[in-house]
Amino acid sequence: MKFPCLVRPRFCKTPVDITLYGEGLTEYGSPVVIFSSDDFIYCNYQDKAKTVMTAQKKLVEVSGVVLIPGDIVPDYPAISGGYVVVNGVKRDIVRGVKARNPDGTVNFTELDVI
Repeated sequence: MKFPCLVRPRFCKTPVDITLYGEGLTEYGSPVVIFSSDDFIYCNYQDKAKTVMTAQKKLVEVSGVVLIPGDIVPDYPAISGGYVVVNGVKRDIVRGVKARNPDGTVNFTELDVI
């Protein structure tokens, strides 16, 4: 049975540059890069902002979600970290989700960024 793609490629218009880190460190103490996009990957990007009151009056915290159809790193079962450059701003990945179909294939990849 073929499952429908929940993130349609025709709605993915935002170019994004992605670098993903694996588990562990290199011999020099830097993170292991498991994926780095050479060209832009087109995604559906949604961002949101919230105002947090601090001792310095207020702070605006911007977060977002990057939705990509399919599996961008099929060799790795989970995405643990990295960063994306979207709209000229570098954002850190705080959570990566591979949304799976009932048969175990990956429908889309979701990256929560801050």
